[in-house]
Amino acid sequence: MNYRHIYHAGNFADVLKHAVLARLVDYLKQKDKPFRVIDTHAGIGIYDLSSEEAQKTGEWLDGVGRLLEKNIPAKVAPLLASYLQAVTSLNPDGGVQFYPGSPKIARHLLRSQDRLSLMELHPEDYETLHANFDGDFQTRVTHLDGWLAMNAHVPPKEKRGLILVDPPFEKDGEYKRLADYLGKAWRKFPGGVYCLWYPLKKGAPIPEFHAALHALEIPKTLAVELTVRSERDTTGLTGTGLIIVNPPFTLKGELDILLPFLKERLGQDRSASARAIWIRGEG
Repeated sequence: MNYRHIYHAGNFADVLKHAVLARLVDYLKQKDKPFRVIDTHAGIGIYDLSSEEAQKTGEWLDGVGRLLEKNIPAKVAPLLASYLQAVTSLNPDGGVQFYPGSPKIARHLLRSQDRLSLMELHPEDYETLHANFDGDFQTRVTHLDGWLAMNAHVPPKEKRGLILVDPPFEKDGEYKRLADYLGKAWRKFPGGVYCLWYPLKKGAPIPEFHAALHALEIPKTLAVELTVRSERDTTGLTGTGLIIVNPPFTLKGELDILLPFLKERLGQDRSASARAIWIRGEG
């Protein structure tokens, strides 16, 4: 309940997560049938990077700030286009004062027939999130523990959907919890697209986490990881990861183009690395 994303909004983890989120939403839009995006840990939706909290850490400077400081290569630009359109829509005068969280990025990309379900547990953040979407008939905001939402809100009535799970990882055992809840949700909604975030840091049980995901026997499970600095001299976040279940068939190839660029643009030392590997599926 203490986690506040304003301190981290727009950082390198957000860049990867939100770029992939935009690609997944664009993929779902290729069919006429409606779909629903379910965001289980939604935050407040819009972040003011000029606020005292964001300025205190300045993490966005090494994230979206660094991404936009130079031109983006022609082969990468289409893969970032929808994500960056969501960013620029909040900053019509240029620059990046306001940064869209995952709710605003998803909402920016939805069609009139699609729906968005947002869950947030933090009382103050829920009130802000609710205010940011007040009057939007395509969006439902619920004051709810996102872990409960991950199971209780699937399958959506549209029978097509993207479930984004972005927990704060404040407690021990969260990697195991993430794998366990994914297994429960997938059994109820095996056709859904799932995008789960996890942190990379010193001592993180990544091999065990991947093994737990493999044991779920979900046919198509892709792991995407970006490391920006060495873990030797820090106990903080050194990288970011995503687990994507039922990814579009084009995504792996797109990531093979996008990840080397993000490694070069966002990497902070020689330990920077990036990879997209199949946990199960199309090895």
